[in-house]
Amino acid sequence: MTRAFIFPGQGAQTIGMGRDLAEAYPAARAVFDEVDAALNEKLSALIWEGDQDTLTLTENAQPALMATSIAALRALEAEGVSIEAASYVAGHSLGEYTALTAAGALTVSDAARLLRARGKAMQAAVPVGKGAMAAILGLDLAAVRGVVAEAAEGEVLAAANDNDPSQVVISGAKAAVERAVEIAKTKGAKRAVLLPVSAPFHCDLMGPAADIMAEALDDVNIDEPKVPLVANVRASAVTDVTLIRNLLVEQVCGAVRWRESVEYMVGKGVTEFWEIGAGKALSGMVRRIDRSAAVRNIGTAAEVAAAAASVKG
Repeated sequence: MTRAFIFPGQGAQTIGMGRDLAEAYPAARAVFDEVDAALNEKLSALIWEGDQDTLTLTENAQPALMATSIAALRALEAEGVSIEAASYVAGHSLGEYTALTAAGALTVSDAARLLRARGKAMQAAVPVGKGAMAAILGLDLAAVRGVVAEAAEGEVLAAANDNDPSQVVISGAKAAVERAVEIAKTKGAKRAVLLPVSAPFHCDLMGPAADIMAEALDDVNIDEPKVPLVANVRASAVTDVTLIRNLLVEQVCGAVRWRESVEYMVGKGVTEFWEIGAGKALSGMVRRIDRSAAVRNIGTAAEVAAAAASVKG
């Protein structure tokens, strides 16, 4: 069984995530403690006992989701399953930072600080109400690109996340996104809905955030990952540190090529995907991309134990 470890992006956050991992595994608890120290605040208290709307703020959700995923990975390690049990790592948007942390390229503390900076920069890049994102369901990437070309009318608009064969997320100026939603419905989309997000991620409106992240990443040590990273904007494996640094900057404005990333890993022999952390969104995408692929969710202590047993068995 050839595995890939995959890590969720924004939207998977829920109050209480990771708490049972921290209670069951000291190594998992240590991750939350390290993130709290790195950010000089009790993010763990927000994650476990806070307000959902506050947790959903981009600057909180990004480090919180990373912490939860790495806590689950540390629990797996405590059960005898190391990162080398995977042939590849990949993450959706912010999950790419988690994947690099999992593979030993970033420390937990540096990842937390980078994601806090990334969240703040992405939120600040576009005034509230000026940008939007929408999910287009039932049209493939080529069809959505046609919708984007028709709807843009000179404004910024892009296919931001190619999630699976039937789900593409668009991002850009609010009026352009709204035009695209209406056009998509006339082109046969099953659904076209605006998303409850605070900023238009993964389009050229994020340019100011990319500049901030370029500076932030220049100040952080990145080691060669122990397992190759399948990068969002390349949809192929990378291990070169300079390239990884550049791709993390490019990723702020660039598209998340998730469908192609999964297809790449399947083409390289991956037969099982472990979604490590909160939620099950990526698992659903993987199933829609390749029905033959096995998926496993690992976000609770019970799921950690079951996953470890499957390897040892």
